[in-house]
Amino acid sequence: MSNLKQVTIYTRGLTTASGAGGYGAILLYENHRKELCGGFQLTTNNRMDIIAAIEGLKALKTRCKVTLYNNNGYLVDAITNNWALRWQANNWKNSEHKPTANVDLWEQLLEFCSQHDVEFIRIKQCAGNQEYQRCKYISRQAANQQNLPIDEGYQP
Repeated sequence: MSNLKQVTIYTRGLTTASGAGGYGAILLYENHRKELCGGFQLTTNNRMDIIAAIEGLKALKTRCKVTLYNNNGYLVDAITNNWALRWQANNWKNSEHKPTANVDLWEQLLEFCSQHDVEFIRIKQCAGNQEYQRCKYISRQAANQQNLPIDEGYQP
């Protein structure tokens, strides 16, 4: 039996029609709850989902057993199927020997995943999960803020 704190994290990233993006993360531990969100001027949905996971894991102060929920297959599959580890081992080339997108974020996410015992689970958008719906709401609020920072890693 593990003596690690068991934390549940719901994450969501999205982009708006203008190209702005927002992310949200909700961390749950026993009776504690923390909501995180932010946004960028121009970005992609994939980047926002990866950043949401990074920010959720970054908020943890000690090694934890984490169940992280997100609806993005690219994010969840890259971790659960070890694609990101293979990309890293292949000098950030994918299975077609082409450069991997979002290397700046994958490097960070893999680092945070190595610090915790993390299980990624893909949640269906229409699942009606209250926490996931809240995460979507705070992501949208963040994306609609004025004077958002620039996503330095975004490459159109």
